[in-house]
Amino acid sequence: MTTLVFGHKSPDTDSTGSPIIWAWYLSTVQNTPAKPVLLGEPNTEAAFVLTHWNLTKPDIITDVTADDAVVIVDTNNPAELPPSINEAKIEGIIDHHMLVGGLKTKGPIDITIRPLACTATIMHDLMGDALAQAPREIKGAMLSCILSDTLEFRSPTTTAHDRAVAEKLAADLGVSISKLATAMFEAKSDVSAFTDAELLRMDSKEYTVAGKDLRVSVLETTAPKIVLDRKASLMASMDAVAREDGADQVLLFVVDILREEATLLVPNDLVKQMAEASFGCTVTGDTVVLPGVMSRKKQIIPALKL
Repeated sequence: MTTLVFGHKSPDTDSTGSPIIWAWYLSTVQNTPAKPVLLGEPNTEAAFVLTHWNLTKPDIITDVTADDAVVIVDTNNPAELPPSINEAKIEGIIDHHMLVGGLKTKGPIDITIRPLACTATIMHDLMGDALAQAPREIKGAMLSCILSDTLEFRSPTTTAHDRAVAEKLAADLGVSISKLATAMFEAKSDVSAFTDAELLRMDSKEYTVAGKDLRVSVLETTAPKIVLDRKASLMASMDAVAREDGADQVLLFVVDILREEATLLVPNDLVKQMAEASFGCTVTGDTVVLPGVMSRKKQIIPALKL
């Protein structure tokens, strides 16, 4: 049986690269046949990483069956996984997010959840000396995942260990961290081909806060003006996206990687109330700038209240 390895829906670089990394490890080192798959099209940065390191884009799946053996990476949230995930044979979870609950397994499994900035950093540690066997493209994917999730070490989720692992990988590969990160962020910032609905779902997670079902979306970019110039149409699309996805509200945070701040779009009184209650700010228009806010996991989700 071939084990399927996948991350969350709306795959970013970590949820695209980490399945590839771990499937290589299982197949090559553990002699367990494994295949990386995705739960949607990778975002523009992840697509760049695949091309840059000459990696084949994994197949996209929409669901799993009771016959499928799976390893889940970069999430443990059932809302971000295939509808039938609890029917599958879950063999392991590797993640760096808070424990959500709701997954059911058919027996004991290996679970590794560590307070690091990136799933690929955890995989580096789990692989140990076996990483020396990894081909250049696997090490490149690992480095790219870490640079993406840490925003080149700007994110408050970054640990000294994430940085040390990235620097060691970069030295081994003979690449410049700054040049690679710049190219990745430029790819991530190119959103011209996406509809408003696609942008709102591109890097999005579902949470319930104060009884409200929220789709919390983040767009990390070095060119925030490109996104903010579309704020009127983005806000106009929020109701339809929320309705189609069974949410009460879409929250969109546009993260300026270089200025290290987030701009929250404020389409209505609900979002205004939530912004003021959560971040101690005063909202006077249809946007509010949140200095220093870079991380949904560490700074946005824990702060949300109404």
